[in-house]
Amino acid sequence: MRRPLQALLGSLVSFTLALAALIGGATPSWAYPFWAQQNYATPREATGKLVCANCHLAKKVTRVEVPQAVFPDTVFKAEVKIPYDASVKQVAADGSQTGLNVGAVVMLPEGFKLAPPERLSEELKEETSGIYYTQYSETQPNILLVGPLPGDQHQTIVFPILSPDPAADSSIHFGKYQFHVGGNRGRGQVYPTGEKSNNGVFTAPAAGTIASISEGEKGAQLVEITKADGSSVTETVPAGPTLLVKVGEAVEAGAPLTNDPNVGGFGQVDAEVVLQNPIRIYGLLAFLASVALAQILLVLKKRQVEKVQAAEGIV
Repeated sequence: MRRPLQALLGSLVSFTLALAALIGGATPSWAYPFWAQQNYATPREATGKLVCANCHLAKKVTRVEVPQAVFPDTVFKAEVKIPYDASVKQVAADGSQTGLNVGAVVMLPEGFKLAPPERLSEELKEETSGIYYTQYSETQPNILLVGPLPGDQHQTIVFPILSPDPAADSSIHFGKYQFHVGGNRGRGQVYPTGEKSNNGVFTAPAAGTIASISEGEKGAQLVEITKADGSSVTETVPAGPTLLVKVGEAVEAGAPLTNDPNVGGFGQVDAEVVLQNPIRIYGLLAFLASVALAQILLVLKKRQVEKVQAAEGIV
């Protein structure tokens, strides 16, 4: 009786440890979109700026490829491209060098949503393998988030999208719709709390002279500045950025104390997709066919007239 009980307890302990490791390991990944989701009801401000730019201050290029037009209740893909030099390294939270991570947000029009797995083609299943999509909120299935993901493997992120069907939803109409897309590579420079990360430039809080530079906790450096009135202020520079100043050097308020270690940035772009009525396409094809037929008949009629004229001797 004792052995089965011990085996059961061992299994429970193993399961608990595995679950704790899974949750603990996933927390840093959840943190990035979590900050935006907790602080903003929607990721797009009234000015049109995506809120990711509030923490990721550097501007970088982001591209998106979508079809020019789609039919109702059809699966198509939006390819978000986040280009950067994969050889560069960024500063991690502990000050070490690491590869860049990437992420993307896609704001779809009302009615558009993430395509269910059973509607994906084999090609789309392969292109989206290893990518986890989340909704911005439970009430906004048209706003999708991805990331952070390893940048060297995901410089192109594919979003499988299902278009709405106006026949099933009277609020949806055929016409042109706009997508808002953002793509990020690398860590941000500011936390949503307003604190600086170690992936940015640290500046002098006041004008004065560098009195001392001492070691702090976790690799940080404490830069003490003596002001003209004799008082002093201290700026804590975390591990990561490289100091550019020395003891005895005079600095102005706001002057950089470190280099800028940031190699990433955020970019956004808009795209347009036409929700096309199939009947219009059928009508256009019928019109083109009728024009082609009319041209053929006109040529045949012209040749018939020419033969009659030749037979009657009319030049």
